[in-house]
Amino acid sequence: MAPTLVQAGLRGLCPRCGQPTLFAGWARFADRCAACGLDFAGFNVGDGPAAFLTLILGAIVVGLAIWLELAVGPPLWVHMLIWIPFTAAGVIGSLRIAKGAMMALEYHNAAREGRIAPPAPNLP
Repeated sequence: MAPTLVQAGLRGLCPRCGQPTLFAGWARFADRCAACGLDFAGFNVGDGPAAFLTLILGAIVVGLAIWLELAVGPPLWVHMLIWIPFTAAGVIGSLRIAKGAMMALEYHNAAREGRIAPPAPNLP
C-alpha cells in the first residue's frame, strides 16, 4: 500500500510499496527500493527541499530575531549565538523529512526530469 506524503516524509517510506527503504544514510537516498525495486535514481529531488527549508526557517528566524531585538535588545553576539545554530539545526533536522516528502510528491505526480508533455492535438 502506498504511503501518504506525511508518512513517506516522516518515516522514509518507499512511495510505491511503503517499506522503510527510501534512505541509505541520514539524508542520502538509496539507489533503489530493496522491497519492490523502484529505482530512486530516476527522480530528481535536487536542492528543492533545502531551499524551501532555508526560506521558511529563515522567515521564522528573522521574525523571532526582530521580536527579541525589540523586546530585550541584546548585543549582536547574543543574536549570533542563538540564531545561527537554531537555523542550522532546523534545516539539517528537517531535511530528511522534506526530501522524503518531495520524493513521494514526484512519484505520485509522475514527475520526471526532462520530460515534456506531448502537445495537445489540433482540433478544427
